Amino acid sequence: MSARIQRAILSVTDKTGLVDFAHKLSALGVELISTGGTAKLLRESGVNVKDISELTGFPEMLDGRVKTLHPKVHGGILHRREDPKHVAAVAEHGIAPIDMVVVNLYAFEKTAAKPGVAFEELIENIDIGGPSMIRSAAKNFHDVAIVTSPSDYDSIADELSRSGGVLSHETKWRLAQKAFATTAAYDSAIASTLERISPDKVQLQESSGFPNTLRFQFHKTLDLRYGENPHQKAAMYSDGSGVGVANARQLQGKELSYNNIVDLQAAWDLAQEFDEPVCAIIKHTNPCGTATGKTLAEAYKRALECDPVSAFGGVIGVNRPIDADAAEEMHKLFLEVIAAPAFDEAAKAKFASKKNLRLVEVKGVNQKWVLKNVSGGLLVQDSDVRPLQDADLRVVTKRPPTPEETRALLFAWKVCKHVKSNAIVYARDGQTVGVGAGQMSRVDSAKIGAMKAQLPLKGTVAASDAFFPFPDGVEEIAKAGATAIIQPGGSQRDPEVIEAADRLGLAMLFTGVRHFRH
Repeated sequence: MSARIQRAILSVTDKTGLVDFAHKLSALGVELISTGGTAKLLRESGVNVKDISELTGFPEMLDGRVKTLHPKVHGGILHRREDPKHVAAVAEHGIAPIDMVVVNLYAFEKTAAKPGVAFEELIENIDIGGPSMIRSAAKNFHDVAIVTSPSDYDSIADELSRSGGVLSHETKWRLAQKAFATTAAYDSAIASTLERISPDKVQLQESSGFPNTLRFQFHKTLDLRYGENPHQKAAMYSDGSGVGVANARQLQGKELSYNNIVDLQAAWDLAQEFDEPVCAIIKHTNPCGTATGKTLAEAYKRALECDPVSAFGGVIGVNRPIDADAAEEMHKLFLEVIAAPAFDEAAKAKFASKKNLRLVEVKGVNQKWVLKNVSGGLLVQDSDVRPLQDADLRVVTKRPPTPEETRALLFAWKVCKHVKSNAIVYARDGQTVGVGAGQMSRVDSAKIGAMKAQLPLKGTVAASDAFFPFPDGVEEIAKAGATAIIQPGGSQRDPEVIEAADRLGLAMLFTGVRHFRH
């Protein structure tokens, strides 16, 4: 049976909710001991609190570097109450038991994020006493409650009030687990940051490469019913940033599946390529239709025209809040998920009748890195976010593309980047017409993209995510009715490919940029 909490140390950087929590502890008869600015705030707020120096018999010293590093603090925390030798030792040395430690740490990551932060400021924001108290209390969780997050204040105060000042073993264990995760993340942030310090110790610098040690801290947000298939277990974890798909807010619908989330990411990424209103319809991570429009409703209708059969049961991503007009059109088709920056009230009302349809609000920008599991480790690469510049474009055929063809080519190029390799995309200005995805040969992707087309192919353009190794892909695209091609170039047979385009009357742009997507 846990003993009543009689004495607590409070020393926090984030003072959110602290005064209210301290008032509740004091009302329960808990003696409060505090340090520095925390003690000052509590006194000013009418909370009776002792300075740490009254406990230790030593003043806070060395500009606050030494406050809690003392046997009367750590002895009071670490001694086991059921061990007679421990109890006798602390009694002999006049050490009072400390039953609760309320600590959060210097804002190291916030300091490190400041532009041009000085080395000395960074070092001074490495907390020593705080992590030491946290670890001591967490190690002795049987006897001591360690509170590291303001989000726990209310539940702890409620439990103490109901139990007459006692916290259960289960609560203390949960708090200890959270505490060790807190210090692990804190040390990881320090180590990762110090790797980026310039040799002259003047300031942080952006590394030109990847860190020697890759450190991540993610928290489970969702247990999924299963993974890609029913025999696989799965869960989703968040980095806590508040942005991106893992931190999205689901407004309605049944729970998201593993495959829903993967497709949702693909839809969101593609939609973020465009400044104008756009709709991307995704099936199995590939766009089966993408289009821009003056409105989202127009963009959706044009995207659907590309492949209405495949769109059934698809996942939609858009880059504008969904309004009533767009919702009216989308409501007509069975869809799994719609991802948008927001949904207006009329849209939410329209979708409300489709109880299983997931509406997901996503905030945020592209990821910095892409990670892929391999046996025994990870592959890490920069995200493929390189925009195409005017200087990248090179006309290599006798006939340059017309302005209309150029607009369509640039649109197709953005979509093609999000199609599994080998990828060929047929398009008109702002609308996909046929998508050939994931084939083992580029010419087969060209054939399948044409075969999938529901709209006329004559007068379209085509984008290829990588170079044509042989002229046959260009010949197949011309046969389908396309008049211009955009591709990276770089094949040993580029002269033959260009010659084929000239012979067939096609315009061709080289970008010098490849967009493989495995």
